Amino acid sequence: MRRRFTALALLAGVVLEGCATGAAAEPSREVTITFRYSRFAPATPMTVPAGVPITITLRNEDPIAHEWIVGSPDEHAAHRAGTEPHHEGRPTEISVPPFASRTTTIAFAPGTHAFICHLPGHEAYGMTGMLTVREMARHWIAR
Repeated sequence: MRRRFTALALLAGVVLEGCATGAAAEPSREVTITFRYSRFAPATPMTVPAGVPITITLRNEDPIAHEWIVGSPDEHAAHRAGTEPHHEGRPTEISVPPFASRTTTIAFAPGTHAFICHLPGHEAYGMTGMLTVREMARHWIAR
């Protein structure tokens, strides 16, 4: 009887620990990035789950246009040349006019992804950010 009680107590502790850490660590599937004073906010890296659609709202509170491009280092290198003044039809490349908002939905692969505004001088001014995409553990409770 004592072994059974000890096993149940241990199982209850594991379940409670999993619930406590799982709920707090669950990243959002909706993200808002604000452009203000030619900076992205939040300034800290964001974490989203891999392989699920993430809805990203881009809100430009500046009186000038910005762009939000998320991609690989090679993609950012290509955009630094500034050959595209506007981005249409690509969920990872969004142009946002002054005082406007745009929404995009993307399912990311795991890893760390940089997003940058490549309009002239904006990246040098610090208009960059990071998105961490990770596989999420599934918590199962047997009934």
